[in-house]
Amino acid sequence: MKIAVASEGRIVAQHFGHCEGFNVFTVQEGKATGSKFVQNPGHKPGFLPNYLNEMGVNVIISGGMGGGAIEIFNEKGIQVVTGATGDVEETVNRFLAGNLESTGSVCQEHQHSDSCGGHS
Repeated sequence: MKIAVASEGRIVAQHFGHCEGFNVFTVQEGKATGSKFVQNPGHKPGFLPNYLNEMGVNVIISGGMGGGAIEIFNEKGIQVVTGATGDVEETVNRFLAGNLESTGSVCQEHQHSDSCGGHS
């Protein structure tokens, strides 16, 4: 399994499409066994969900995300977890332990990405 976390450095990004990049964790036997950082190649509607799908991602974690991206992830069978905050690695461990639930936080306005911070 692969889990991607929309990130600003080692912190969960609050807006999926405008994040710095993605920390992608490989999971084996319920534990994260490795990770790599992938730079965000750019925000274009519909691009990032397909990009992450091609990387083999099974779960995407973010603070907030637009409805269009959520829809595409759902169509591809990728689990979406929104409303996450804090350290990326701790967030993945909470998810793997079953202690991270999606709040369903959906960003409504792409042009106001810097005001999407209140998703917790």
